[in-house]
Amino acid sequence: MTPPLSGAYLVRVLWWHMLLLLLLLIGSQVMRALEPGALLLGGVFMGLNFGLLSLGIRWVLSPTASRKRQRVGMALLGLKLLLFLGLVSVVFFRMELDGVSFVVGVSSLLVASVIGTLSSGPSFSST
Repeated sequence: MTPPLSGAYLVRVLWWHMLLLLLLLIGSQVMRALEPGALLLGGVFMGLNFGLLSLGIRWVLSPTASRKRQRVGMALLGLKLLLFLGLVSVVFFRMELDGVSFVVGVSSLLVASVIGTLSSGPSFSST
């Protein structure tokens, strides 16, 4: 069962994401295995993307959303997607970043989502 996309769940996932990024940054400094700038940029990139995407989806899918609001919301989500794809292109083709460090930062959101889901407690359905 997946937890509902409540505000508490989203905040919990973002807090876990920030904690994991901090631990990864400390670990990368101690072990000198990852580039801290690329690691932080990947983590911040995904945190912003996750936050904007969740806000956009909650705005579009709210029960009181009108057709016009849904269309505008979908257009804004499409624009956000294009902007973030453009930013990733700029990051990899214009800046000299360590790709592995960037991907580790990006992947920390996936781990934070799993931890946030598991820490929410059991989910019981009535079916």
